[in-house]
Amino acid sequence: MDLSDTQIERYARNLILDEIGEEGQSKLLASKVLVLGAGGLGSPLLLYLAGAGIGGLGVVDHDKVDLSNLQRQVLHGTTDVGRPKTDSAAAAIARINPDIAFTRHHLRLDASNVMGVIEGYDLVADGSDNFETRFLLADACHKAKKTLVSAAVVRFDGQLTTFKPYLGAPHPCLRCLHPETPDEDAVPRCEQAGVLGSAAGTMGTLQATEVIKELLGLGDGLSGQLLLYDALSTVFRKIRLRRREGCPGCGGPG
Repeated sequence: MDLSDTQIERYARNLILDEIGEEGQSKLLASKVLVLGAGGLGSPLLLYLAGAGIGGLGVVDHDKVDLSNLQRQVLHGTTDVGRPKTDSAAAAIARINPDIAFTRHHLRLDASNVMGVIEGYDLVADGSDNFETRFLLADACHKAKKTLVSAAVVRFDGQLTTFKPYLGAPHPCLRCLHPETPDEDAVPRCEQAGVLGSAAGTMGTLQATEVIKELLGLGDGLSGQLLLYDALSTVFRKIRLRRREGCPGCGGPG
């Protein structure tokens, strides 16, 4: 894929990176990524993916912009309050990068539509805010053999990992970590416990970096590792995730 003069100028800082160059940029422009959630994680994630030149972006969100969202959901502005988040996201992406083909999935993801929604995307990024959706998406991506980059944040703490159990050992799935879907009350949601907006921005930005790395095959991925971030102590640490013997999701070692 030959880049136009405008694209060469737009992506100049990517092109001078030996690890990306024109070949890598062309690959990004040909890639399609689905983002679940246009909220605190999805906002910086979508903005940086659009800026990087991911040619096809899709977003799943059934909600409308609320005034309380604006403390962290930087895709949206005050004039967007009451507007579907998918529409607000589409407008923001169009302002940043007209190269992007943006698809709006204004719906609530469930068992009846998840496989159809993720079909056609090269990679899925999860920024959802509830366990039911996270497990639904993780199971669907495993079945469809799609890489899933998953982030979460609450209060001052975040976590990030990549799931690709379809590759077999040693790559674990979400159910290797949690065999059963936890009760929704097990961890308080942002509207209950609060969240530092900039901490959500940190995790969404890290998530965007991992998505780009996976698409281009760069560096060391996070499959088999969980990155933990403590904003109050400014500490990052990793813990190892292993495939669980008899895992109900991927079957475990093998």
